Amino acid sequence: MPADDEAKRVILRRLRRVEGQVRGIIRMVEEGKDCREVLNQVAAVRSAMERVGAHVITHHMKECLRVGSEDDLEKAVGEAVETFLRFTSSIS
Repeated sequence: MPADDEAKRVILRRLRRVEGQVRGIIRMVEEGKDCREVLNQVAAVRSAMERVGAHVITHHMKECLRVGSEDDLEKAVGEAVETFLRFTSSIS
């Protein structure tokens, strides 16, 4: 995870917002709210989590690509691409 304090703050702030949204969805279900309203909130949470993932992967790529030698760079780029592809395949 990010060692960079600012990146960590941004990610944690977004996660806390998502946490609040999920608590709201729980309340909506408990209160028997309309399915469409619940699903709208579920879609909002999903979108917010995708943005969290984008922040995490952006930070990962920046950190991963800070390397010394050219061999290290090639390995780091491969790992960054693999991580990116794994993340993007999970959001489809």
